[in-house]
This record gives sequence, structure tokens and C-alpha cells, in this order.
Amino acid sequence: MINNTPIDYEVVNNIIQSSGIKNICFATIRELVKMVNDIEKITGEKFIRMEMGVPGLESPQIGINAEIEALRQGVASKYAMIEGITKLKNEFSRFLKLFINIDLGPEYCVPTVGSIQGSFAVFMLVSKFIKKQNTTLFIDPGFPVHKQQHHALGIPYETFDVYDFRGKKLKDKLENYLSKGNISSILYSNPNNPSWICFTEDELKIIGDLATKYNVVVIEDLAYIAMDFRQDLSKPGQPPYQPSVAKYTNNYILLVSGSKAFSYAGQRIGTMAISKTLFNSVSPDLYENFKTNKFGYAMIYRAIYSLSAGTAHSVQYAFAAMLKAVNDGKYNFVENVKEYGKRAHIMKKLFTDNGFVIVYDKDDNNPIADGFYFTIAYPGFDGNKLLKELMYYGISAISLEITGSNHKEGLRACVSQISMDQMPLLEKRLKQFYTDHPIN
Repeated sequence: MINNTPIDYEVVNNIIQSSGIKNICFATIRELVKMVNDIEKITGEKFIRMEMGVPGLESPQIGINAEIEALRQGVASKYAMIEGITKLKNEFSRFLKLFINIDLGPEYCVPTVGSIQGSFAVFMLVSKFIKKQNTTLFIDPGFPVHKQQHHALGIPYETFDVYDFRGKKLKDKLENYLSKGNISSILYSNPNNPSWICFTEDELKIIGDLATKYNVVVIEDLAYIAMDFRQDLSKPGQPPYQPSVAKYTNNYILLVSGSKAFSYAGQRIGTMAISKTLFNSVSPDLYENFKTNKFGYAMIYRAIYSLSAGTAHSVQYAFAAMLKAVNDGKYNFVENVKEYGKRAHIMKKLFTDNGFVIVYDKDDNNPIADGFYFTIAYPGFDGNKLLKELMYYGISAISLEITGSNHKEGLRACVSQISMDQMPLLEKRLKQFYTDHPIN
């Protein structure tokens, strides 16, 4: 036992024990947040906080001003329509064309209370659209809350770690699952949380073609849209565009979040784009639970409505204003979030200089990009031991164990809460960790 750690050894142990969680690699993100908050409060020491994907940049003034003006106009006293305000639907439709290069009318674009509400509604509906197809397939690693939602809803799921099945290997792996006939939907994030891998156009075509062949809905989580900084995806209406499965199948739902790319997490705004074909699809199986056989109608007026009486009114005006500025070329949202790539580049070097390895180090045989997340491991440590040990050194993360990763020895690090002036402190703590835990 090493007692001269930056954070009091006994305090960390007591907080972990008081949580009642025997193995903290299974702790949820929010549970880890609470533990670190409690430790900081007792010790007065600040952590290098990498456990939660909280945007670390200021919200765009464009959105703030529009929301304030909407509140002054009295929208706080009125329910927004479930399907969303016209301004937001129109601008989101434009955004899809200008940044993904897909044509989708405003009627197929629906605001949600963040992407988490959107995914919850999608899981509710898609799992009951065709009775025999009731199981979600996760292309992992992925966002742990999506599986938590499945547990809450009682929906079965299957999962595999995609790292060893990139490129042409993806086709056979997917078909092994889809050919069984029970899969209702495929979910992945692109760029990926937690590994930051990005699917290629060839891989997205494989996913799209198989979704069409087996009549499966692809749920594409674009929480980090255009944040693959290896190419410039910031110019409206100009290639390259954000890669998307929407180019390769009509069975898709896109989830776009205002939290990360637009730094507007606190107001909980997201948007859902449902393909025209899927929106207008009908299924007699749907009627049993949703009293309608129409997919799009059930999504808006049955699934989403059962979760909230619409998305907050004022924030819809905020997001509409931000999207309009982006669409008009007056605000470059990608340039603003490139800061995360700069932080990741520095942080990854600090970790690797001090004995750590990057777990997901390749992206289809190319070096992984610098972005919102990266993954780390330390020789001789499993995920639970490493997560706990780093807390004694004032460094927090989450275990890859809860993301569906096969690399259970690894952790996910988020860069968003680490400012540049904290880098010397991170370096100091990592050097001490390396000294205290020499690699044989």
C-alpha cells in the first residue's frame, strides 16, 4: 500500500466503500461523478476529471441570446408542439443537407430532450415495430446509458466489440447476428464514444446494405457530429460531409445532440431525423402498444409524448438560431470544438510518456484521431484496480467494462473538463504514479 499519494488514501477508500459498489469498474458515470465530488469536498483537492463527457467550452452566445429573447416573448408559459417548432425543424432539415448531404424534409425532423430521450423513445418503438424482431444489436464499445435504457425497458440486446471486425470483416460479423431474424435495430456512435474510432464509407455501406436486406433499423448516434478533426467537415454545402449510413439505406434514424458539438448540454436539446421511408412505414404489430400502425405518428404522439410533453420551448429557439448561423456560414461550430483535439493530443502523450498505453490505438489501421475521448491501460493492472488506483492520484475516468469493450483492462478518458493550465498537474501526478508503479 502506498500512503503518500496526492489524495488521502483513507478518504478514497471510505467513499468507495460507502457507495456499496463492490467493484467500481461497474459503477455508472454518474456514480463515479458523485464519488469524486465527495472526495474533493472532504479533501479540498481537485481531481483531473476524465469520467464524464461534460462540455468544457462556453455555450455560443447566438443560442443564449435567442433563448433569452424567446423567454421574453412569453414562450415559457406555453407548451411547444410535440413535433417541434417550425424554425428548428426547418433549420435542422437544412443542416442535414448542408453537413451530411441528405435530403429530408422538416416533417421528418423532431426535437428531443437531448439525444438520451431520443434513444429511449426509439428503443421503445423499434423493439415493438415487428414482434419477432425485438432485440437491439450494439456495435460496441458504446455509451453505457443505452444499455441501461434497455434494462429499464426490459428490451433484449446483443453486442460485439467492433475493433477486430473493421473493413470487410464487418459484413460477416453483422450477418451472423442479423440472419437469426430477431434483430430490430443496430446502434453505434460515429465518432465513437468511448474509443473515438470512425466508420469509413465502406463500413457504413455494409451496415446500410445489410439493414435493408434484413429490414433492420439503423440508429446512428451523431453526438459528436463533424468532430473527426482529421478532415474539415465544417463548410456548409461543401464536401467532405459527415459520413452517415443515411446514404446507404432508407431504414435509419439519426440522433444529433446539441450537447457536445454545440456546447449546449445544460439545456437538454437534441434532434431526431427519421427517414421518409421509415416514418411512413406501417406495421400491424405496432397497434398493440401504440394504438396506431404508423411508425412516424407513433414515434411523435405516443413514444416521445409518453416521455415529455414536448421539448423545452425556449431551447428550441436557441438551437434553431445556432443551426441557422451554422447553415448560413456565419458560425463555424467545428472550429470551436477543435480545442478538444488539442487537449487530447497533449494528454495522450503525457499518459504514454508515463507507462500507459492507448487501448484503441488504431482506426481501421490508421492512427486514432485526437478528439473528445481516448482509452488507456497500464501494464499489470486490470480495469477495476487501475480505476481505483488512479483515484488515489486524483485522476478519474470510467472503466471500458461498462461500454461493451472486450478490453476490460482499459479505461475511457474524456478531455473536456481538463483545461490547458491543468496539464502540468496531470503530468506531475502521472509521473508519481509511474514512479510508484514501475513496469517490470
